[in-house]
Amino acid sequence: VTAAAAAARFEGEAGSIVELLSPAGLACRRLLLVGTGPADKLDALAAERIGGAIAARLQTSGETHVNVDVAGALAGDLAAHLAHGAVLRSWRFDPYRTRLKDKQKPTLASLAIIGGDGAAAHARLAAIADGVARTRALVSEPANILFPESFVERARDLAALGIELTILDEAEMARLGMGALLGVAQGSVRKPRILAMRWNGTGRDDVKPVVFVGKGVTFDTGGISLKPPAGMEDMKWDMGGAGAVTGAMHALAARKAKAHVVGVVGLVENMPDGNAQRPGDVVTTMNGQTVEVINTDAEGRLVLCDAIWWAQETFDPEIVVDLATLTGAIIISLGHEHAGMFANDDGLAEQLRSAGAAVGEKLWRMPIGEAYDKLIDSDIADIKNVGPREGGSITAAQFIARFLKPGVKWAHLDIAGTVWASKAGAVHDKGATGYGVRLLDRLVADNFEA
Repeated sequence: VTAAAAAARFEGEAGSIVELLSPAGLACRRLLLVGTGPADKLDALAAERIGGAIAARLQTSGETHVNVDVAGALAGDLAAHLAHGAVLRSWRFDPYRTRLKDKQKPTLASLAIIGGDGAAAHARLAAIADGVARTRALVSEPANILFPESFVERARDLAALGIELTILDEAEMARLGMGALLGVAQGSVRKPRILAMRWNGTGRDDVKPVVFVGKGVTFDTGGISLKPPAGMEDMKWDMGGAGAVTGAMHALAARKAKAHVVGVVGLVENMPDGNAQRPGDVVTTMNGQTVEVINTDAEGRLVLCDAIWWAQETFDPEIVVDLATLTGAIIISLGHEHAGMFANDDGLAEQLRSAGAAVGEKLWRMPIGEAYDKLIDSDIADIKNVGPREGGSITAAQFIARFLKPGVKWAHLDIAGTVWASKAGAVHDKGATGYGVRLLDRLVADNFEA
């Protein structure tokens, strides 16, 4: 082992691996020496990175089982976080791959932790991993399989976890006056839906809920303001916010969080048929404000404004956090390392930043203010759905802010750059990352549980 480590120039960096095949004197086919990094930096995120590295190395190796001896290396809950990282990293989306070669198929079926504790933490983390898996599956599905009606059907099993479901159809939304959301949907044969998921683990009826709202555009062509063909297939994940909210609700209910939380997702498909809304149309939102639609590809904010207003009217929250793959501009600003955060309350912003840092889902706070707000004033209506090219993510946030009730603490998370990855990461493969589930769960755990 010592000679192999030296030959590989192994210095014990977290997640680094030296592998020996059929080591003499051991009844195993492989021995992996895995680095843990400096002891003073060995935290939950490092342990998850280690578990992810092990899973990635062995997932298609032909091995079916691995024992991980952490005695003297990982104390307390860190062993559970190692297992959590392995579970997260081993998730794959293969239902439509019918011709995989044997060497491409996953073989690793089980991982055992030896010499560590943290069983209670593992149960909680397993519930969260299930929520992440739900989100990744939703985000990965093609738009001919996942559309507003089928999204709702896939969420019905949440009732078995104790989540109360409320579903609004097109007729009900029309009765409520949701002209902005319905305007986005009117060009598609797929009918829109609003899905609300309520979990009350407090045992009380007098606790106001924290409300999460997710953008659920199950496919976004841009509408009449049609997107370029190159890369349009990626727009199946334009419902990443709705996916994250749904997965977070799963996680909270599965671990029996002692909190009152409601998740609301607005589900539409944005298509350019003969009935699609046009640039220049004016729509009336649920709260009575009128919107001049300058660009039909700025549709997410039209969905969110009605969904957020309905959530406030229905559940009377003091805190609203929305998640949306809202703008390409946020990717230009922040790349794929951080999601953009806009907030009207410093305390809530810090709670979100801290939660994101704890789970490795990083946020970077962006500015909002009156000067930006003026950029979306319309000449013929109360508001227009886009401002100038500059500050596109900011004016999108300002649009949403016009639909908040007085006194409501609000944050908008623009997650366009973080829900999908072009290459594998420490705890995810290429594709859907599940971004937002662990962030929202940690936000609740740290600040809103009894």
